[in-house]
Amino acid sequence: MYDRRIRESALLLLAKGLSLNAASKELGISRAALTQWSRAPEVALAAAEHGCPRCADPPDLPDRHAYAHLLGLYLGDGYISQLRKGVYSLRIFCDDHYPGLQAEAGASMRHVRPPGKVYRVPGAGCSAVMGLWKHWPCLFPQHGPGMKHTRPIVLESWQREIVEEYPGRFLRGLFHSDGCRITNWTVRTVNGTPKRYEYPRYFFTNASADIRALCTWALDLLGIAWRQPNPRQISVARREAVAALDTHVGPKP
Repeated sequence: MYDRRIRESALLLLAKGLSLNAASKELGISRAALTQWSRAPEVALAAAEHGCPRCADPPDLPDRHAYAHLLGLYLGDGYISQLRKGVYSLRIFCDDHYPGLQAEAGASMRHVRPPGKVYRVPGAGCSAVMGLWKHWPCLFPQHGPGMKHTRPIVLESWQREIVEEYPGRFLRGLFHSDGCRITNWTVRTVNGTPKRYEYPRYFFTNASADIRALCTWALDLLGIAWRQPNPRQISVARREAVAALDTHVGPKP
C-alpha cells in the first residue's frame, strides 16, 4: 500500500505532463497503479488515508494483474490466519520442487502490498510464502473459518471485474497451486508397427465446487475447452485448448 505522500508525488508528476512510462521508472510504481490513480485521484488519496485499498470505492489496488494471480494462488493453496494486535498472515503453500513458483508468489504478494515484506517459511517438502498485514481479509473476503470446500466461495463484484480483466493470470494461480500439466501417452499400431504417442494435458483438482466453477468460468472467458472427468477434477486435453492454456499457465516454474 503506497502512502499519501507517494501518491501525491505521482499525481503531481502526471499533472505536469510526465508520461506514465517515465513516472513509473522514476518512482518505481507500476503503470497499472499510476493509470488507476490518474483516473480517480480522489479515490487514490482516500485509500491512502485508510491504509487499505479496499476501503476506497471502487477498491484501489496498486497492481490488478498481480492480484488476479495472487487470488488464484489463495483459492488453491492459500490460508489466512489472525495473529496478535489485529495482524493477519497470508500464506501461500508451494512445493519445494518449484522454487520459481515460490518466487512468483512472493512477487505477486509484494506488488499487491508494495511496502510489505515477504517471508518464506520452510516446512516438510513445501514452504509457505507469507506476508503480514491487517487488511488481508479485506482483499480476500473469502476468508473464513474451516476448509474452503465446507463453505461458500463467491467472488465480490470488484474481484470478478479483475478476473475478467486478467483471466490468464487468475488461471495461472489456480493451476500452479491445485493443478498440474502432465504428459500422457498411448501406443497405436501403424502399418503393423506399435508407435508411442505423447500429448500434454492439464488437470485442476479442488474439493470446492465453487472454486472449480470459478476455474471453468475463467477458462470460458478465454474460450478454452474443458471437461470434468470426475466430481473434483477439471481437465483441459484438446490440443488447441492445451496450446491456448500454455500461453497463460505452462508447467510449474
